[in-house]
Amino acid sequence: MAQFVAYKNPNSRTKKLFPYLLDIQSNLLDDIRTTIVIPLSPESLSGNAAISKLCPKIDIEGKVFVAMTQQIAGVDRSTLGKEAYDLSTYRSEIIAALDFIVSGI
Repeated sequence: MAQFVAYKNPNSRTKKLFPYLLDIQSNLLDDIRTTIVIPLSPESLSGNAAISKLCPKIDIEGKVFVAMTQQIAGVDRSTLGKEAYDLSTYRSEIIAALDFIVSGI
């Protein structure tokens, strides 16, 4: 699995609010059964609740999604849906959001 790849959320209960799950775990840990993801929510649903530094906006085919970093989660790799998008171009913003949630800077 590649770092900074978004997967389609297969969970019927949560996929409307979070259609994609962004894998942020290092490729060095591919042998671990679980991976760490940040849910991506359509900007229209996440509204003004998103703090820009904590929740970077990500463009996917002309639609804006918000990385809900505060909802980071560990999931079993086998539960991830289909690989959808390589979002490695947002690496700096994602790492800055992770740094902000951990260190506050």
